Amino acid sequence: MSHALFSPIKLSGLELANRLVVSPMCQYSADDGCATDWHLMHLGMLAHSGASLVVVEATHVERAGRITHGCLGLYSDDNELALARVITQARRMGSAKFGVQLAHSGRKGSAQKPWDGVTSLKAGEDPWETLAPSPIPFGDGWHTPREATEADLNRIRDAFVNSAKRALRIGFDAIELHMAHGYLLHGFLSPIANKRTDQYGGSFENRLRFPLSVARAVRAAVPREVPLGARITGSDWREGGITPDEAVALAKALKAEGLDYLCVSSGGVAADIRNPSEPGYNVPIAARVKQEAGIAARTVGLIVKAEQAEQIIGEGHADMVALARGFLDDPHWGWHAAKALGADVKRPRQYLRAGPKLWAPAAKA
Repeated sequence: MSHALFSPIKLSGLELANRLVVSPMCQYSADDGCATDWHLMHLGMLAHSGASLVVVEATHVERAGRITHGCLGLYSDDNELALARVITQARRMGSAKFGVQLAHSGRKGSAQKPWDGVTSLKAGEDPWETLAPSPIPFGDGWHTPREATEADLNRIRDAFVNSAKRALRIGFDAIELHMAHGYLLHGFLSPIANKRTDQYGGSFENRLRFPLSVARAVRAAVPREVPLGARITGSDWREGGITPDEAVALAKALKAEGLDYLCVSSGGVAADIRNPSEPGYNVPIAARVKQEAGIAARTVGLIVKAEQAEQIIGEGHADMVALARGFLDDPHWGWHAAKALGADVKRPRQYLRAGPKLWAPAAKA
């Protein structure tokens, strides 16, 4: 029996055993950008989840580009050494491939960890200056960012390239640029956050200029056999913001720069915007990106059930599906999805005796 979700896919020189991806999820547990034992446990667990690819959380390209004091970074030798330790161990013990999402927080930086309050750091909490295309706060109570200068943009572009080179030395199987969720690159793309009147603002072509220059520079540094992708925003879910039409145009531009795949997400450009709540709400936009831009598309957002994921792939709406909270709730989501669909997925030998072939309760569940 054919199962679309558990069929292989090739992205540039990377062969993946199935279409299931663990979405990047911030853990807010780093030490000055350095991965810790928490990451070793967390990513080691997900390496056995049944997903063919695990994308490491937003990993920031400079210290002042982090979201919180606990966010992961890849801007120093210490960061590189700490993350290499985690990824080497997780890859050695698990079956999944590993990607990394490179990011800059923009105006959403210098923030509290979520469990400490969803707002900016206060005086005495070691806040830092944030940057954005325009000096507009993310929301009420947030820092007013400084408008990025040409020198800032050149430095940040170089920082993305340097972090990509560190990721290659670590041995990541894929690299992904974060152009969504209101962070710096998305901020330049969105008319809601970008009110500039220079070459980086106004028209779509101008708003695209800086993010596209980052993609171009990173692609030049990343060998063609290593997939380079991006997470993009399919809609800002607000009038005057990014629309699916612009998402398709962005996808075409990124494909022309040599990107291999896109993950279609949405929302997050302003604190008071709420995304739709229906399951798979990004799927129609991902389908447009896949079909109209002719690039491999991954979709994410309230994908919960195995049958739903199978339908998305089987009907050609996307090439891959990504889950975040689904894997936090059930770290063996991929195992259980394979069983529900009558498919098979690789398990560690140490756990084979708990599988349906060797344990009757699992077969009946």
